[in-house]
Amino acid sequence: MAPPSSASARPIGSSASAPANSAAPDMTATAFTPVASLLGGAMIGAAAVMLLAAVGRIAGISGIAVRLLPPYQDDGFAGRLAFIAGLVAAPLIMLLATGAAPVPTIAAGPGLLILAGLLVGFGAVWGNGCTSGHGVCGLSRLSLRSLVATLVFMGTAMATVFLTRHVL
Repeated sequence: MAPPSSASARPIGSSASAPANSAAPDMTATAFTPVASLLGGAMIGAAAVMLLAAVGRIAGISGIAVRLLPPYQDDGFAGRLAFIAGLVAAPLIMLLATGAAPVPTIAAGPGLLILAGLLVGFGAVWGNGCTSGHGVCGLSRLSLRSLVATLVFMGTAMATVFLTRHVL
């Protein structure tokens, strides 16, 4: 088998015969990381199981975050705050553990990010939960409502990627 040519390193959508600066569509290729993805998924699943076993709560991020705000007042405030703080602190912990912080790449401007955040917030309220609550916890409990919500999330994500990469 011949070694891969330098043309195989081109971005998805660019032609091997076309120069790199041609008018061929240039799309961002995402890294395929099955081991890291499997480990991350297992850690998310384990955290969801531990939260359910320890305090009887579903690990839906939107539900946890909204219960940090008034009018909610109960014994679980400190636990919810610790959960959200852990999400925020994770990149700092990675920096301390590995010496390299994750570098997010966001190819959208502030206006689009604000719109996206509002749409996600609206969807989480309208769908009575977010992707983590429905996709991880709801599906594992065989919830039909969570199955429908997850199919809507995934379908919308696929349509958005198609539209932004091939139409707009």
